[in-house]
Amino acid sequence: MRSEAIQAALQAATWAPSVHNSQPWTFAVYGEEICVRADADRRLRVSDPEGREMLIGCGAALFNIRAVLRERGWAPVTRVLPDPDRPNLLATVRPGEAMVTDEVSRLLYGEIEHRRTHRAGFAAVPVPDRLVEALVRQAAAERARLMPVGQEAGVRMLAAVTQAAQAARPQDAEARRWARPPGSARRDGVPADAYPREPADTGFPQRDYPWGIEGEQSAVATGVVAVLTTAKDGRSEWIAAGQALQRVLLYACAYGVSAAFHTQALEVPLLREFLREELCGGAYPQMIMRLGFTSEATRGVRRPLSEVLD
Repeated sequence: MRSEAIQAALQAATWAPSVHNSQPWTFAVYGEEICVRADADRRLRVSDPEGREMLIGCGAALFNIRAVLRERGWAPVTRVLPDPDRPNLLATVRPGEAMVTDEVSRLLYGEIEHRRTHRAGFAAVPVPDRLVEALVRQAAAERARLMPVGQEAGVRMLAAVTQAAQAARPQDAEARRWARPPGSARRDGVPADAYPREPADTGFPQRDYPWGIEGEQSAVATGVVAVLTTAKDGRSEWIAAGQALQRVLLYACAYGVSAAFHTQALEVPLLREFLREELCGGAYPQMIMRLGFTSEATRGVRRPLSEVLD
């Protein structure tokens, strides 16, 4: 039934990734129409003044809604930025015509609650080229480009600008704000057991989180380094980037591949512009990530639907 599909879609939306697991969204339902809205109170004021990362997270939540409707046999009817007078209303979605669920829709749906952000090194097992190519196609289906960085010089460039951005903010107050101490009952932010206390030597520094798992890290491979880009750089492109990102992550998760994110350099305008010109061929970088295999399982924390649904 449509009502059951709408309820499942709302629940799935809460499992989208977001910077620092800030979960910067709220939802409302009017009849059979789901409204996806940005929660500006959860935007990172220093790192994300324009709300680019906030909208990427909301775009990922929007994709989850669409994925569930398709899996339940309803073609999603989506409008992005439908009302200029309500800038925080990012999209509306409703179940349209009945459709036959395809294999990819079932695949993506099955990973929504299993996907986790990784914050350490990967096992020394290469990601198959055919899978990387498939991930590129998944991003293209959502009007974005996933660009694997195969050249060592490009990987070193990305690692260097990430290190420079991290060094510019050695005490990242916003990262610390969203880091949850051991035993915290909060259902947002980054739990203390979600990252190593001492980062693995992958070349890409992790955020300045004050807690973490103690002990030596055995998985230290960098993995496949990739950049997600869009041709333009407006609010609609940021939402599209979020949808493409989530589609890539769910497809990768289905084949045992996890992702680690490195957005530090993209939060510094000069470094982001440098990457756009020198690495991305003029396209706008929206996410830097590493992809690889890991045996580590972390718990996911999400606010209950009652907190984000009006």
